Amino acid sequence: MAYWLFKTEPDAFSIDDLKSAPAQTTAWEGVRNYQARNFMRDDVKLGDLVMIYHSSCKQVGVAGIATVTAEAYPDPCQFDLSSDYYDPKSSNDKPRWVVVEVSYQQHLSKLVSLKAIKKNDAITEIALKKGGRLSVMPVTQADWNEIMKMAQ
Repeated sequence: MAYWLFKTEPDAFSIDDLKSAPAQTTAWEGVRNYQARNFMRDDVKLGDLVMIYHSSCKQVGVAGIATVTAEAYPDPCQFDLSSDYYDPKSSNDKPRWVVVEVSYQQHLSKLVSLKAIKKNDAITEIALKKGGRLSVMPVTQADWNEIMKMAQ
């Protein structure tokens, strides 16, 4: 099992939205960065744990936990002309973008802020501390455990 951080803007999709989704599950659509896509396509696996991270909002930080319930498949939004995520360079034969499905597990008892993560010297590898802006990024088990401890 691996650990991940998926960023989302809560005014577009939040941990609350995931909890309210049918079967508390959603396709994680709209990722349009090649490195983030490659993580989802090649490395994110069934059963992996995901931190849902709220960005571009008043309270930036890790808000909840999800589990990967389906591995990568083509993002249907890339073919939808009415979607903000439409990509005219994608084709059914050669899709450029993928989704994974995640299911809600829990809200954290308190949000773990970016500021608190950056201040914690026990967190050493997470790209957030180094200015990482990817929407999908790996998290080491040690950093995962420390962030979960901070949420209590």
